Amino acid sequence: MRSITLLTGRAAPLPGCDTLSGIAKTPVDRPLTLGPEGLEGDEQADRRVHGGIEKAVHHYPRDHYATWQAELGDLPPLAAPGGFGENISTAGLTEAEVAVGDTFRLGGALIQVSQGRQPCWKLNHRFGVPDMARRVQQTGRSGWYYRVMQPGMVAPGDRLELIDRLAPDWTLHRLWHALYIDRMNLAELEGIATLDVLAEGWRKYAIRRLESRRVEDWSARLDGTA
Repeated sequence: MRSITLLTGRAAPLPGCDTLSGIAKTPVDRPLTLGPEGLEGDEQADRRVHGGIEKAVHHYPRDHYATWQAELGDLPPLAAPGGFGENISTAGLTEAEVAVGDTFRLGGALIQVSQGRQPCWKLNHRFGVPDMARRVQQTGRSGWYYRVMQPGMVAPGDRLELIDRLAPDWTLHRLWHALYIDRMNLAELEGIATLDVLAEGWRKYAIRRLESRRVEDWSARLDGTA
């Protein structure tokens, strides 16, 4: 069981451009309602690609911050949790241990790991690093999302209690490696395509690769260009 920092944020312009984003999160000091699409008071500016049932809550390991600081220096978004748009921050829990389908009790709510986080170009503006999104994808230090299985009240200092593991072999690290490193490993793609507990969007990536024998173009998502 790990104590959490709970964070929310409002949509605001990104540094260096007029695009709105809810990526800047700050800690809260009171209980909040966690519903099917996220935390009370939390915002996502572009609901086409952020938020929703399969991305209701974003968890980013505090463990990664020191590594990013060593690589990039003391950038303002690395000064405290919330730099990566996370709603939950913990220490001692990373993509190497967490698997899709892992189900946790958090306060009065029940949440389940639905998918990893696919970084987008907004991270480049958030950090002032032109290739930040690509760095996040290449390293696998991306964090993950939860779907809400049972709404309830959650509060700062609540503890994540693991209560079930539906696909323990499919860690987020394994998924990342298959989708972004060993990208045409057909056996791994076949496994992902039939992994029912994984968000449908991620399963479709595997299905399309199996059908086309091609890896999708990431430039629009990572660089903000076609």
